[in-house]
Amino acid sequence: MPTKSISTQGDGKTFEQLRQECLQKKKLFEDPDFPACDSSLYYSQSVPINFEWKRPGELCENPEFIVGGADRTDICQGALGDCWLLAAIASLTLHKETLARVVPNDQGFDRSYAGIFHFQFWQHNRWLDVVVDDRLPAVRNRLVLLHSASNNEFWSALLEKAYAKLNGSYESLKGGSTLEAMEDFTGGVGETYETKSAPTDLFNIMKKAYDRGSMMGCSIDITSSAESEAQTASGLVKGHAYSITGLEEVNYRGKKVKLIRIRNPWGQVEWNGAWSDESREWNVIDSSEKKRILQNSMDDGEFWMEFEDFKANYDKIEICNLTPDSLTDETKRKWEVNMFEGNWIRGSTAGGCRNFIDTFWTNPQFKLTLLHADDNNDKCSVVIALMQKNRRALRKEGLDLQTIGFALYEAPADEDHLGKDFFRYNGSKARSKTYINVREISERFTLPPGNYLLVPTTFQPHDEADFIIRIFSEKAAGTITLLLNTTKLQCSLLPPPMPSLPEEETDEEKELRRMFEKIAGSMLFISYDTDRSGKMSSYELRIALKAAGMHLNTKLLQLLGLRFADENYDIDFDDYLTCIIRLENMFSEYQGTFLLLSMNV
Repeated sequence: MPTKSISTQGDGKTFEQLRQECLQKKKLFEDPDFPACDSSLYYSQSVPINFEWKRPGELCENPEFIVGGADRTDICQGALGDCWLLAAIASLTLHKETLARVVPNDQGFDRSYAGIFHFQFWQHNRWLDVVVDDRLPAVRNRLVLLHSASNNEFWSALLEKAYAKLNGSYESLKGGSTLEAMEDFTGGVGETYETKSAPTDLFNIMKKAYDRGSMMGCSIDITSSAESEAQTASGLVKGHAYSITGLEEVNYRGKKVKLIRIRNPWGQVEWNGAWSDESREWNVIDSSEKKRILQNSMDDGEFWMEFEDFKANYDKIEICNLTPDSLTDETKRKWEVNMFEGNWIRGSTAGGCRNFIDTFWTNPQFKLTLLHADDNNDKCSVVIALMQKNRRALRKEGLDLQTIGFALYEAPADEDHLGKDFFRYNGSKARSKTYINVREISERFTLPPGNYLLVPTTFQPHDEADFIIRIFSEKAAGTITLLLNTTKLQCSLLPPPMPSLPEEETDEEKELRRMFEKIAGSMLFISYDTDRSGKMSSYELRIALKAAGMHLNTKLLQLLGLRFADENYDIDFDDYLTCIIRLENMFSEYQGTFLLLSMNV
């Protein structure tokens, strides 16, 4: 994984360059990329509160970046519905090395203070360095979003601002998965467990995750929006993200009792059942054990509960592992990582799931070769993680997460992009458990060595998104993107002229039609016009062009689909003819280039 961070500032300047400029000019930094204005707060509505942007020095005397070390009591939720992010930040404070990466310690309110701070986040296999000024939204000189329990500590509020900038606005942080933020803090691999159907050794799995430095969160499902953040009689909150901060076993009346520690990012509202802060169970255990575990417990949103009560009340557990090592065995592996990017484009590569067999085959395809079995095993361990890109930042454009999944097939040898018939008659060897609208879906598989075909898809056809795939394997795996042809041709297609009606064709246009029939055969278009409507599906363009002797890569096919297909993803005969002629001219003009590239390939 890349470790050097990349500056995200519009002018390309680094944090240190910007800070030095401000110090030389004796001027506090004002971020032009994320200004102190309403658009940085909300995109879908006018600002509901009369916010004022205040620097820490205007809110208190002697502001500090971190007071007495960053810990989970520094995270108190404000008016924004980003408990998922706050739960991840609370988990982050338990892992000091990871925290030091996300929250660099080269900043503060000392002599180097210039009103500028920076934070680092993992995004799509890169570490990004995000700078912000320290103007924070306040009402009556009090922070109203994320803040610390100490009114002169500001690292957590500034971290929230940097993450809001990364995603476009504060409003973009409303609602989400704790796992999403955990991955952005670590570059780790996510796993989820349903408590009602989890393995019998779930406590041991979670204890192992905790001991390995994994970050964990949990939540209670809701059945309707009316239940969101509704408080139960036992003090728990539905549809709310909690962080898991500890697991212990204690001797209680002659038997071992498993306990779990959970934190509410509100900084208040706690479990009031067995093993809560003031419950009588604590009076029975050894006093030194009690002191070690409770650690001056107070009404701070953090509480203990028995693990069986936890499973009965909570529904989902999210675990972000810093490595892909399995939590269900003791094996430590050295993992090899392959990563590639792709996209689903309507009309060409957004084929939907296998329910839509006529277009499923047009989805991006990746060949995965597992050559060697794991040590001391005849199978290959592999973790596949499919992640949508930039969907949170696209909310302001009315877009949100797509419903995604993937399937893995045994691949024939020496085959390029596989067609409809292959998927019609061959079942998958492995697949994601479900299609779901989350940023990343990941699964762990144990497979025999061999060649496999990975097909990532949205659930519905025509749904567009960019994605990355990370493939972790114990032994090095070969991966390639199947593009029909490895030839790369960069070209731009000018807007086509409006076609003439057949009865109005000029002699030149009739000659073009004859040329097309000579190239592709007079019945080629008709063979793909299955309903005799005078149109063919843009998803069939790939095989129609291949039948005409034109092998194009996926990027070029996507451009052609966007250019020539109508709103129903159909291409009529005249547009198909225009496409063929343009490609024929292009191939002729660049024939020498093709030959040279073919030799290099």
